[in-house]
Amino acid sequence: MTARPKDAPGALWSRPQPARREQPPLSRRQIVAEALAILDGNGIEALSMRKLGARLNAGATSMYTHVANKEELLALVVDEVFGEIPLLDADGSRRPDAWREAVAEYAAGMRAAILRHPWMVSVIGDVGMVYFGPSWMRLSEAVLTLLEESGFGLAEANDAMGAVVGYTIGAAGVEAAWLSELARHGRDEQEWMDQLLPAVVDATRDYPRLHRVYTTQVPQEMSDGRESGFANGIRLILDGIEVGRRTRQVT
Repeated sequence: MTARPKDAPGALWSRPQPARREQPPLSRRQIVAEALAILDGNGIEALSMRKLGARLNAGATSMYTHVANKEELLALVVDEVFGEIPLLDADGSRRPDAWREAVAEYAAGMRAAILRHPWMVSVIGDVGMVYFGPSWMRLSEAVLTLLEESGFGLAEANDAMGAVVGYTIGAAGVEAAWLSELARHGRDEQEWMDQLLPAVVDATRDYPRLHRVYTTQVPQEMSDGRESGFANGIRLILDGIEVGRRTRQVT
């Protein structure tokens, strides 16, 4: 079997850990944990290999024996966050629609992880190697197993998973950006929307459908509205997956 190049995307997680000669010894786990703390506390702009090394009291040489560059570091940290998402119960023997509930729970778990770590949205599309990470692999395998055992073909299951993940990352990314912007300006979400809504209602008077949305559909509590809106979006996607699946079965 041909060996993978050491710089191939999936090689990051299979690369042997270097001998730990540092005093005190430094591990990849420590590096990832400290990088995650920087990102959660100060955002993507605050992370650099130099700053990380200073916080770990480690020199550049020590750092680069564990991760080759910032892109590798971000891939490791994103996969660490994916590890926070609960795995699906891949039991296809339950009632026929149980797959919908399980996939909706999976999407909710991914959304929650992104909202806990809003910096993710700025890197998840750039660090392609994250999709070779063990946490992501375990999640994907669990989703595909659940759907296959619920009667989906493998290709159909993969397409369904892609649709759910794509919507989840996009919708949660918009939420995370909105909440991050509010936090940056020290604004409370509910107070800000209460102040902003009258101006929005006035601006939509020449657009009857938009006006009706903003006068009848805006929730009283913004956080509840974001959550219900996400759940409704997932429901629509799952409805489409189910209808498409039944149509293909009939034909």
